[in-house]
Amino acid sequence: MIIIAILIGCVIGTLIGINAPVIPYTYSTFLAIAVVAALDSVFGGITSVLKKNFDLSIFISGFFCNSILSIALTYLGQKLNIDIYLAALVVFVGRMFTNLTIIRRHYIEKWMNKNEESEQQ
Repeated sequence: MIIIAILIGCVIGTLIGINAPVIPYTYSTFLAIAVVAALDSVFGGITSVLKKNFDLSIFISGFFCNSILSIALTYLGQKLNIDIYLAALVVFVGRMFTNLTIIRRHYIEKWMNKNEESEQQ
């Protein structure tokens, strides 16, 4: 059922992406930092699901707060003529790699345990 929802979401996203207008260059940094902040929240959500401590309200608030804060930092940086968004980018990408490492280790350990159990039988 989840796979069907993912496929439907991909098709809808593709159709919207094909028909969406092109983002002007002046807003591209805002969009880029918002996407990275959102991806950081998604990877954090996946990690918390694997650790069995996922809370939807924390995920949603983190998703929007991270995105809004990163856009506000980008705006402030543009007004001050300083690339503050790079600091947020480094932090979010670092957290994404940390969460991806946790996810990867979880599935490798699960796969290794499955192989050990099949060898014992």
